[in-house]
Amino acid sequence: MINPMKMMQYKEMVERFKRSHAKVEPFFRAAMNSLQEGSIIEMRVTNPNGQELRSNIRVNAEDMQLLKEINEFGKTQ
Repeated sequence: MINPMKMMQYKEMVERFKRSHAKVEPFFRAAMNSLQEGSIIEMRVTNPNGQELRSNIRVNAEDMQLLKEINEFGKTQ
């Protein structure tokens, strides 16, 4: 069961994140619109010391279904 208070806290945190990082949401929206099976999603994190972590995935049909569901869920919130 979902805790309504946690959901409210989560929503507030997301709104703060959106305000602090205004370019992230439009980027993800554009990326979602261009994703298709076979696309590659690459992630990179560089910490303040310059250490880098990088990984990627090739999107498959199951991934597309999950991303579609996540996208639809986001539209209802």
